[in-house]
Amino acid sequence: MHEEDMAILKSLVVVAWVDGRIAGEEREHIEALINAFGASDTEAEQVREFASTPRTLGDIPITDLSADDRRTLLNHAVVLTYIDGEQSTEEKALIGDLRDTLRIPEAEASRIIEAAEARVKRLLQLSA
Repeated sequence: MHEEDMAILKSLVVVAWVDGRIAGEEREHIEALINAFGASDTEAEQVREFASTPRTLGDIPITDLSADDRRTLLNHAVVLTYIDGEQSTEEKALIGDLRDTLRIPEAEASRIIEAAEARVKRLLQLSA
């Protein structure tokens, strides 16, 4: 697995911790991404270990993320905040803070967020 993929996974762990816990759906989504990114057993264990304690935006390995990786992360983060069917106020605020942390211009970030929200809402309707 690439270093950037590990940084994205760790950053998504931060997103999952926004409400003080990692819900089952969030854990399942992170596990699915571990598999999708082709993590080795050792890498998967590193992500799980990282996820075992509460995390904040300060734990995002920002220097390991390229400009494209930051946009990919923002997209995945939006999806993760809706994984339980709705986005909480805390999760919505985190997305704004994440945008600032990732230094993505507001107009561009808005397009990424809107597209991700539309996609995840459509998928949630299909599964209902």
